[in-house]
Amino acid sequence: MILRRMTVFLLVLLLVAGLQAKVAEATQVKRVSMEGYIGKRVDDCIRKRVMGQNVDELVEPFKLQDETQGRWASEFWGKWIQGAMSSYQYNQDPALYHKIKDGAEKLMATQLSNGYIGDYDTDHQLKGWDVWGRKYTLLGLLKWYRLSGDKNALKSACRLLDYTLTQIGPGKAHIYSTGFYRGMPPSSILEPVMMMYNLTKNPRYLDFAKFIVEDDESADGPRLIAKCDEPVAERFPLKEGQSWWSYENGQKAYEMMSCYVGLLELYRVTGVETYRRAAETAWRHIVDEEINICGSAASQECFYHGKEAQTRPALHTMETCVTFTWMQFNERLLEFSNDSKYVDQIERTMYNALMASMKDDGSQIEQYTPLEGFRREGGNQCDVRINCCNANAPRAFAMIPRVLYRAPQEGRVDVNLYIPSAATIQLGKRSLEITQETDYPKTGEVVLTMTPDKGKALVASIALRIPAWAKNAQVEVNGEAVGGVVPGRYCVVSREWKAGDKVRLRMDMQGKVVELNGCLALERGPVVFARDSRFNDGYIDEVVSVPNKDGQVEMKPANAPGGMWMAFTLPMVRGAYSDSSVDTRQIHVCDFASAGSTWDESGRYRVWLPKLLHPQEKR
Repeated sequence: MILRRMTVFLLVLLLVAGLQAKVAEATQVKRVSMEGYIGKRVDDCIRKRVMGQNVDELVEPFKLQDETQGRWASEFWGKWIQGAMSSYQYNQDPALYHKIKDGAEKLMATQLSNGYIGDYDTDHQLKGWDVWGRKYTLLGLLKWYRLSGDKNALKSACRLLDYTLTQIGPGKAHIYSTGFYRGMPPSSILEPVMMMYNLTKNPRYLDFAKFIVEDDESADGPRLIAKCDEPVAERFPLKEGQSWWSYENGQKAYEMMSCYVGLLELYRVTGVETYRRAAETAWRHIVDEEINICGSAASQECFYHGKEAQTRPALHTMETCVTFTWMQFNERLLEFSNDSKYVDQIERTMYNALMASMKDDGSQIEQYTPLEGFRREGGNQCDVRINCCNANAPRAFAMIPRVLYRAPQEGRVDVNLYIPSAATIQLGKRSLEITQETDYPKTGEVVLTMTPDKGKALVASIALRIPAWAKNAQVEVNGEAVGGVVPGRYCVVSREWKAGDKVRLRMDMQGKVVELNGCLALERGPVVFARDSRFNDGYIDEVVSVPNKDGQVEMKPANAPGGMWMAFTLPMVRGAYSDSSVDTRQIHVCDFASAGSTWDESGRYRVWLPKLLHPQEKR
């Protein structure tokens, strides 16, 4: 008997040792630094938008706790601090860490004896955006605990969630009845509930997560699983007399995607394939029906069949909160499948919708970024000097270094984005430094240089994402061609890497003409281009035709006015009186992010250009 127990004990020790060794050998991205256009934009966002925020103003509503009008001031602190923590994980700035710590401690000081943290008075709790705000508070506290180890943050978050469980659950309030839009905003609390379960392993939290999903599938809930294969703009058609800004509207874009992020977290723990399939199916509908050429969606913050309707100006289109959450949804799905199609979506959104949303100096984020018109600052909300998008967008900018290099499995490093950068990758007891030199997407050439530590060779797999649009991409290692280069997949190079080894990726950056609804748009790689009135080369709303061969057009680099990142010229025939034989001219376009970057209403830009009708051509 004693011998048997000793044998079992030794087996357990060996198992634990094996697990510890496996963890120790896991591949991890330890450090990333970025330069170039994207690197500067991220730095500017951190310096002006994150560090420039007055955190006391974000905490003040939690002190007052007098909200009665159903507003959302309680989301701002949680949004800001998540972006700040992700920014700190990138730049390791001690001043930023201190600012985050101060903000977390001041927020925790507002907690009531019953555990509540929020801005609603007692009579109005569980109404409006109260539970939605609790979601952001929980996310902020739990992520601060993970970053700092501050046990008070975990305790504070537990008390807030425990208090919420006294109000919502079996025999209490339905989760879907505690907020607008078929209950999707409060239901998105699923994400931090699962985070709490993972940190504490308290089965009550997992039970509550399952309750949220089951409750939402009832007749009055958002039915995110049952309706996952329905068009996202048609799940709950509004009837006559029902308000757009009401409980009945079930097409709210940002909140719907937030719920699917939570559902994926429940899948991570339970392995229930229904949850993952629902998220992936909804993602496909969003891609096919809603995401526009610049990588974002929504009008008046709701899905509206926006992909087909994007050539028409829409009211309050491309909310930056939608832009971020679309990126977040793709990043979360990437974790489960390692499918490069999700990075393709992130890259398009990053270069276009996201970069266009921020002022050149990083001080302001647009709430809405239309495909034509001019840029403008969003107003303040809920009597606080901030709005939802100013609070949320830094999370998107800080996501970029996290997606840039990933370690999806032991011994493999994915290079997802092409940005001048350096990264240190931990490979068990060894490390590998990857340096990336490129001016992509101005040109299509990328060079990666490998530097193993200790001056010794190192075996690893380097996986380069080949964008789906890159039809003629080529990969070389030390000048020798590599096979298996397929658009829309990773090109995986597994070998022993020595100091100075170079991987070269070449992509054809040919201009492309896109047609939709009698309009034309221009793309080059992942970047969308627009006409801008600053070029003074014609009326930007005039009809045009673009001579092209099988949709391809040569775009020549051009000098750009101040404040523009990229400018090109290409041949266009302008106006209804034009004759292509004599009136073809070289017209300027700039990248969408630079279009309207003066944030001045006197200047205008336009992505979708009215196409000149030629009756003799096939239509």
